[in-house]
Amino acid sequence: MYPGSIKELLQRFSLFKNLTDYEMEPIVNLAKNRMFRQGSHIFMQGDPLTNVYFIHQGKVKIYRTDMHGKEQIVNILNEGEMFPHQGFFRNDNYPAHAEVLEDTILIYIPINLFEDFLITNPEICVKLFKVLGDKIVDLQKRLEEKILHNTYEQIILLLLRLAKSHGNGKGTAANQISLTTQFTNKDLANMIGSSRETVSRTLTQLKKSNLIKNDKNGNIIVKVKELQDELF
Repeated sequence: MYPGSIKELLQRFSLFKNLTDYEMEPIVNLAKNRMFRQGSHIFMQGDPLTNVYFIHQGKVKIYRTDMHGKEQIVNILNEGEMFPHQGFFRNDNYPAHAEVLEDTILIYIPINLFEDFLITNPEICVKLFKVLGDKIVDLQKRLEEKILHNTYEQIILLLLRLAKSHGNGKGTAANQISLTTQFTNKDLANMIGSSRETVSRTLTQLKKSNLIKNDKNGNIIVKVKELQDELF
């Protein structure tokens, strides 16, 4: 990929959107790109933290495993997002596994060189802190959901959250959002620390109550207002 192409791709990310060609030059010189095939891992939990990644195309699952091998999905990341979200300005390891959910093209930069770039471009630091701050707020909300809501309510809140991050309202009725990523019941369970059986029962209940449905491709269609009303 030519440097000009990498510059154009990086400037689609909010971190770099307003930088001039001159300001972009050092980061373009550092950046490389690579395709990862579906099912492969970009890195494993505990590996030395070497790169920061930007998703040009595809989807990446970030997840942790405990000592018994149980999976906890931290996030499903889409085109236009970066990862990991911790470890800057300190020696650290990758805090989770990163698995490719579909063929994915990533732009990556050695993290030590990216940190040098941040030091010389404080405005990028401010943007990065905003991204990290949004992630912290999201994790705080998830913790509150776990503490304050029962499993039925947690599943509804999860569907509403996924409708925002993985939803497409095109081609559906007003107030109905189709999830563009297919999640298995096990995936949904691993996002909230529940069991696949509990999620399956709850989704069946929500379908019977006409709060969600499936489109012809099997994707979940979330009826946003109806689910929000179910919580209050």
